[in-house]
Amino acid sequence: MSLPAAFLDRDGTLIEDVDYLTSVEKIRILPGAVEAVRLLNAARVPAIVVTNQAGIARGFLNERKLFTVHEAFLARFAAQGAHLAGVYYCPHHPEHGEPPYRRSCACRKPQPGLILSAARDFDLDVGASMMAGDSPRDAGAGRAAGCGAVYAIGAPPGAIDPDCRGAYEAARKAPDLLAAVREWLAGR
Repeated sequence: MSLPAAFLDRDGTLIEDVDYLTSVEKIRILPGAVEAVRLLNAARVPAIVVTNQAGIARGFLNERKLFTVHEAFLARFAAQGAHLAGVYYCPHHPEHGEPPYRRSCACRKPQPGLILSAARDFDLDVGASMMAGDSPRDAGAGRAAGCGAVYAIGAPPGAIDPDCRGAYEAARKAPDLLAAVREWLAGR
């Protein structure tokens, strides 16, 4: 039997967006993020991170360094009693870097590839799931994957990519991840 899940963006949703996180020392968990993940854990809803990491394509870090950053990121949440079930990332960019990282792909948000891969791996019901993120690309990925609830976190961005405008405008708005998770769980 498929389960619902919470697909969560990393930068700007769970941790501060520092514009290409390349070191463990720069990880700063956002207020309410740990409590939001704990609420999902208590409701037996897998919390899965889906994140674009074009810093790899751009040469700011390699996949080994990203793995180290993600290990520390997961450990910091776990140390506070918040379990993140997995991290799915896209290392690609359509215009920057060298092959194999410079390419268009199905995993770079707003494409749904990361969500769909996690759904297959964990046997998840995407239609009963939520996607939460601070970018119109996150809303686009959630909508493209067929998530039942899509949340735009935080202040509205400036210019919105036309490909994501409809998804962003249709997304439920929440000031932070904790508010989004509380609303979604209350409505299930």
